Amino acid sequence: MDTVKTPEEISRDRRRFFSTAAGGIAAALIVNGSASAQSGPTKRTGALSIKPGTNTSFGPLKQIDAGVLNVGYVEIGRSDGPVVILLHGWPYDIHSYIDVAPLLASAGYRVVVPHLRGYGTTQFLSSATFRNGQPSALALDIIALMDALKIKKATLAGYDWGARTADIVAALWPERCEALVSVSGYLIGSQEAGKMPLPPKAELQWWYQFYFATERGRAGYDKYRHDFAKLIWQLASPKWNFDDATFDRSAASLDNPDHVAITIHNYRWRLGLAEGDKKYDDLERRLAEGPLIAVPTITLEGDANGAPHPDASSYAGKFSGKYEHRVVTGGIGHNLPQEAPQAFAEAVVDVASS
Repeated sequence: MDTVKTPEEISRDRRRFFSTAAGGIAAALIVNGSASAQSGPTKRTGALSIKPGTNTSFGPLKQIDAGVLNVGYVEIGRSDGPVVILLHGWPYDIHSYIDVAPLLASAGYRVVVPHLRGYGTTQFLSSATFRNGQPSALALDIIALMDALKIKKATLAGYDWGARTADIVAALWPERCEALVSVSGYLIGSQEAGKMPLPPKAELQWWYQFYFATERGRAGYDKYRHDFAKLIWQLASPKWNFDDATFDRSAASLDNPDHVAITIHNYRWRLGLAEGDKKYDDLERRLAEGPLIAVPTITLEGDANGAPHPDASSYAGKFSGKYEHRVVTGGIGHNLPQEAPQAFAEAVVDVASS
């Protein structure tokens, strides 16, 4: 029989693990103690405990009914450990955490990595359900998953769509969120904000959003979804030399029958070009107010993120609790957990232990 460790013992185990495995990375992080402070670049020095891309498979996935979905997910680590839920972005999938999840499991965490709606083995329970890509709908999917897995509270971590989803849960349901790691910071928005024009150079970065606003764009994404996704990967992470096998493992998740519908609705809704579901109106009104996030938070940014993202100074004030911002250097792009798994896992351990 396993002995049950106290929280203090678990915390020491986690830190001993990263101290041994991570070399000098903890000392290399340059962080801040308040939301108003600015951070310098994070120097990634010392030997990493794991080479990105070391792992290639999670093994068999689990499935569970949760809300309007049957969710496909990975679960590894101690069943009685503190829970971490890792949320992927578009157009990626759970393999963004192929190296992060084992690191966290080895540090004593129970790690859950779900496919979002429209990805992988996650399916709608009813063919009649609206294929809705609204941010609030994705956040409620995570609440439903936590309920189904009997998880009262978890540390949430993500990037891209996953970061936005984690931000929303942290803002609207703080009682369910222990702590937060968010790549590119505060990503909560609204339809009204999405209607505001940007300078031409900034608009250019959102070219795919305008493409998706057309029926030609929908058809093009449906026909060339793998080619499209690979282009986005290359543009968003220009210094990440991923191989075909790495891409193909994630691209298979885009073959989900609802993927195109969810993607197109998400981007059209952001521009006010598609109606949402009225049952989410109250949540969207609350999100449009830009609610503060009070749970302990670490925001991350790669030094070579080629995707549209806000400057850290623009959102620091949105985090009213304990807060740090870290920049990960070394040519790290948009898919930060897969490109720099050690830095991402280190942030999760630090914020969860704060």
